[in-house]
Amino acid sequence: MTAPTSDASQPAVPYGTPDAPRIAVRGEARLEVDPEIARIGITVAARGRDRRSALDDLTRRNAGVLDLVKSYGDAVERLETGAFSITPELTKHGRGERVRTYHGSVHVTAELTDFTALGELTTRLADLELTRVDGPWWALRPDSPAHREARKKAVREAVQRAREYAEALGTTLSALVELADIGAENAPPPYPQAPGRARSAAYGSAAENAPAAPLDLEPQRQRVHAQINARFTMVPPEL
Repeated sequence: MTAPTSDASQPAVPYGTPDAPRIAVRGEARLEVDPEIARIGITVAARGRDRRSALDDLTRRNAGVLDLVKSYGDAVERLETGAFSITPELTKHGRGERVRTYHGSVHVTAELTDFTALGELTTRLADLELTRVDGPWWALRPDSPAHREARKKAVREAVQRAREYAEALGTTLSALVELADIGAENAPPPYPQAPGRARSAAYGSAAENAPAAPLDLEPQRQRVHAQINARFTMVPPEL
């Protein structure tokens, strides 16, 4: 029998060799930037003794809300209608399915880029009849330059950290072997939604009070986080 050769399909050494030592580091960056958009949720309600009157009132109030939001022009980047419902309320006493009243609601979401107009619009919406306002929720766009800047900063930090390790051994880096987002080998984690401070205005009637002064809304700073793994080879040090 012939003895197996010494170089028969040996697995690669994952952490480098004496001739090509590897350095594995993590680069991380955290930025704090101003938000780019603000979202508000608007809920319009109506109530009537019959389905048609509730629906008519809801349609009228919803049209008023949409007209008001659209009047702010380019300050509003997106306007979307979400859930709509008309729900009968049955009487608590008596037999049979007797309807006491009907409740209707429409939910609208508006996204603004002009924060000066945001306070005025929010106040005017909250002053409308049976209209509720929730928000604002501050956020960055998915393609915001802040995300790109955080990733670039994380890479620079990884290179700097690896260079410092090499210098501590009296040598230098020779090549980049791998650069990857944290978790890229498995399932990449989604970007977390930027947190926002929620404010809400309860249902009110425009006829009850004089027009309210615009709210002074301070934009909430957004935190951007980037992490990467990097592996380098270095010139063999003289130990």
